[in-house]
Amino acid sequence: MAVREVGLPTEAQALDAYSQVVTSVADLLIPSVASLRVTRRARNRADFGAGSGVAITPDGFVLTSAHVVDRSTGGVAVFSDGRELRFAVTGRDPLSDLAVVRVEGGELRPATLGDADILRVGQLVVAVGNPLGFAGSVSAGVISALGRSIVTNNDKTARLVENVIQTDAALHPGNSGGALSDGDGRVVGVNTAVVGPFMGQGLGLAVPINATTRRIIAELMSDGRVRRAYIGIAGSARPLPPKAARSIGRDRGVEVAEVVDGSPAAAADVRRGDIVVAVDGAAVGDVADLQRAMTADHIGRDMAVTVLRSWEPLVLHVVPRELSDEGSS
Repeated sequence: MAVREVGLPTEAQALDAYSQVVTSVADLLIPSVASLRVTRRARNRADFGAGSGVAITPDGFVLTSAHVVDRSTGGVAVFSDGRELRFAVTGRDPLSDLAVVRVEGGELRPATLGDADILRVGQLVVAVGNPLGFAGSVSAGVISALGRSIVTNNDKTARLVENVIQTDAALHPGNSGGALSDGDGRVVGVNTAVVGPFMGQGLGLAVPINATTRRIIAELMSDGRVRRAYIGIAGSARPLPPKAARSIGRDRGVEVAEVVDGSPAAAADVRRGDIVVAVDGAAVGDVADLQRAMTADHIGRDMAVTVLRSWEPLVLHVVPRELSDEGSS
C-alpha cells in the first residue's frame, strides 16, 4: 500500500482556485457537449465535416455553429458517455452563425445558458469542445475583449454579428459550435474557430448568448429559420457635425452608401448620402443599431425612418419586406 509522505498536500489541496473552477466546469459541461460528425451534400459524392455542439434541452435540441452544419441535413452526435445518436438539422442562421440540430432518442443533459451581456474583460472562461477530433477537450483563459464584430454572409447577404466575445482560451478547428462557459458553468458563447482573417492570429472568438441570440435560437427551434426585415440600403457609421448633432440630440448616424434598386428604401425615396439617425423614434448610431431594428414584426408594416438630408431632418416612411438574399439591411 502506497504511503504518502508527511507534509505533502493531497491532490485536492494542491488544486488552486483557478484549477478548481476549470475542473468543476469541465465536470458539469463535458456530458452536455457532443462531437458532431456532419454529412454534407456534395456533387456526386459524400462529404464529411466535424464540429461541436452543446445540448440545450433534455429532449434532443443541440446548439452549434451554422457553418458546422452548412450544406448538411444531419449526421451523428457523439457524447462523452459513448452514445452515438443520429441528428437532423432543425434550422440554421448563417447571419448569426448559429444553428440548432435535434438528436434522435436518449435523454440529454442540457447545459445552462448564461448572459454574455454581463461579462467583463479579464473574466475567466472555459471552452469545451472537440478540437481536431479530440472529444471532450477543455481549454481555459480569460475574456480578452468584448464588443468585437465579425462579418458573416449567406451568399449575397452580409451581416455583422455584434458583441462577439474574444478570448485567449485555445480554440482550434472542431471547437466550432462548442461551449464557452463562465466560471459557474453557464454557457455564455458558442465558439467560432473559423473566423476568416483572424485564422492563425491567436484570436478565439465566440458568438454571445444574450437576449438577441436567445430569440434567434428560439426561432430556429420553433420555425427552423429566422425572419428579418429588409429595406435595401448599405452604409456605415459616421459622426455628425456639431450643429447637426445639437439639433437632433445625438452625434452619430449611418450614412447611406447604396440604395438597392426596387427595394423598399428606394420606393420611399431614401437616397445615397442620407444619414439615418432614427427608426421609429429609436436612435441609430451605427450599422448594428440599424440591424437590430430589422425585426420580423416590421415586415409589411410602415416604418418611420428619420434621415438627415443636407443636414435637415426628414422622416421617410418605409415598408420593409422579408429578407432573403438581397442585401445587408
